[in-house]
Amino acid sequence: MSKSLIKSSLYRPFLWLKTAVISLVALWLAGIVFFSFLPVPFSAVMVERQISAWFSGDFGYVSHSDWVPMSAISSPMALAVMAAEDQKFPDHWGFDVEAIQSALNHNEQEDANIRGASTLSQQTAKNLFLWDGRSWVRKGLEAGLTLGIETVWTKRRILTVYLNIVEFGDGVFGVEQAAQHFFHKPASRLTASQAALLAAVLPNPHLYKVNAPSAYVLRRQQWILRQMSQLGGEGFLIEHKLR
Repeated sequence: MSKSLIKSSLYRPFLWLKTAVISLVALWLAGIVFFSFLPVPFSAVMVERQISAWFSGDFGYVSHSDWVPMSAISSPMALAVMAAEDQKFPDHWGFDVEAIQSALNHNEQEDANIRGASTLSQQTAKNLFLWDGRSWVRKGLEAGLTLGIETVWTKRRILTVYLNIVEFGDGVFGVEQAAQHFFHKPASRLTASQAALLAAVLPNPHLYKVNAPSAYVLRRQQWILRQMSQLGGEGFLIEHKLR
C-alpha cells in the first residue's frame, strides 16, 4: 500500500469525527435560536428515557411533554422551582459561583454525599441538549450551552422551557403533565402547596415521589414554601419580568 493511501485511510476517521462535531454544534446553535421562540417538542433526556424503555422491553412507555406558555403556569409554580433550585436565577449569567465553590468544598469532604450546584439555566441546557450522568465532558458542554441560552434567551424564556421539560417523576415531563397526572388540574391552577411539593422532588424524581412523599420531601416542601414567601411571592416574579 502506498504512503498516500495509508495517510488517506488514517485521515478519514478524523475527517468523519470533525464533520460530526461541526454538525452537532450547528444543531445545538440552531436549537438555541429556534427554541428561543418555538415550543420545545422534546428534550434529549426524554429521548434518552424513551430509548432506555425500549431496550428494557417497555414499548408502551411514551416520553413527552405537553407544552404550555408561562401565562398558563401558575405563579406559585414558577416561584417554587426558583426557591428550591436557584434563588439567584434572575441575577446570574447562568452560573452561581458561590454555590459552585460551596459544593466543591462540600464534595471534598463528603465523597458519599455529592452535592450539585447547577442553576436552572444549566439544568435547562443539560435536559434539552445533553444526557444524564456525571462527567467533565458533559459539564464542559453544558457550560458552553448555558452561555448560549443565557445570551440568546430571556430569563422568562429559560424558566418557561425549564418548566416544560423538567422531569417530575417516572415518565412525567413538564409542569402541565405533572399537574394533570398528580393533581388532575392544569398547571395554571396549581396552588402554592402543590407547586412546592412538585419542586421538592426535583433533586431526584425517581427516588422522591409526589404521590407518595417521604418525610424528607414533606419537610422540603415546607422549607420551599417559606423560601417562596421570603423571596416576595408573585411580586418577585413581576419585579424580574418573569410573568
